[in-house]
Amino acid sequence: MGSPKKIQDIKVAVDAVIFGYFDKQDLQLLLIKRKIDPFKGGWALPGGLVLDDENLDDAVKRELHEEAGIKPDFLEQLYTFGNIGRDPRNRVVSVAYLGLVNPSYHELFADSDAEDAQWFSVNRLPSLAFDHKSIIDIALNRLRTKLQYQPIGFNLLNEEFPFSDLENLYRTIVGREIDRRNFRKKIMSYGLLNETDNVKKEGSGRPGKLFTFNKEKYEELEKEGFYFEIK
Repeated sequence: MGSPKKIQDIKVAVDAVIFGYFDKQDLQLLLIKRKIDPFKGGWALPGGLVLDDENLDDAVKRELHEEAGIKPDFLEQLYTFGNIGRDPRNRVVSVAYLGLVNPSYHELFADSDAEDAQWFSVNRLPSLAFDHKSIIDIALNRLRTKLQYQPIGFNLLNEEFPFSDLENLYRTIVGREIDRRNFRKKIMSYGLLNETDNVKKEGSGRPGKLFTFNKEKYEELEKEGFYFEIK
């Protein structure tokens, strides 16, 4: 006789790594302060258990709305985390999502089992609950990689923006200086920006032109396949 079959008792959760960008600041990460144990009072990624009658995508959107009051402009599955012991209560497998929002269009509002919701610089994060630091590290690496072939950074900017904002955003995400002349030349060569008649004055220099993102051109390039190397 074979050994009796073991019955699974595994719960499924979702966690969201949501990045945001404030003008001329570091790349930001959305965290919530937990209202319940374990790690009560500690900072963590927004997320929670998936309901029995709920799809994964619907679950992460619900958790983001309940715990932080936001709806991301960009959201995709990142990775699945299922190591034993990652949750002290029981066995939990979490499907993590990567998201991007423009914080100026979203007012944070904590509810449900979140006591608070705040933006933190990715360079100055507090101690985190569960294995969320590992999840964030993988998400940040994915974001930096995606910038090489998909200009998702435009989701973090205002509808109209000076070129310096785009340049600073990319420099902030990759975490190093970039060749400004080469960066501008490549961006403009792809036709991804539309120049507007509006200008914005920054510092003591002359006002700079404002641009908008050419989504149609991007979708055309995406079908053809292109690689945007940042140096």
